[in-house]
Amino acid sequence: QVQLVESGGGLVQAGGSLKLSCAASGNIVSIKVMGWYRQAPGKQRELVATITKDGTTNYSVSVKGRFTISRNSDKRALYLQMNSLKLEDTAVYYCKADDWYPHWGRGTQVTVSS
Repeated sequence: QVQLVESGGGLVQAGGSLKLSCAASGNIVSIKVMGWYRQAPGKQRELVATITKDGTTNYSVSVKGRFTISRNSDKRALYLQMNSLKLEDTAVYYCKADDWYPHWGRGTQVTVSS
């Protein structure tokens, strides 16, 4: 079993930056992919960025060039550096890890104000 705990969310002005962290524990040795997803009010959860065990990254079009996903080499921490934040980035951000099953954290709120 994999446990994930997000932190780092908060209130930030448009154009500002925020860095999210995700602490992973449990059976992390079998994790193949880790990623960040987000869900805005009234919308479906969507992919933000992923990183594979060999370090290959993937970003949604809406965040590419503004957000950077990274992780520790031991896979115990995942990060999302968010720059040039926009109002539409407001959402609950979730950490996800995949081994044979998807594992989710409980999320952290990011609110971007004008």
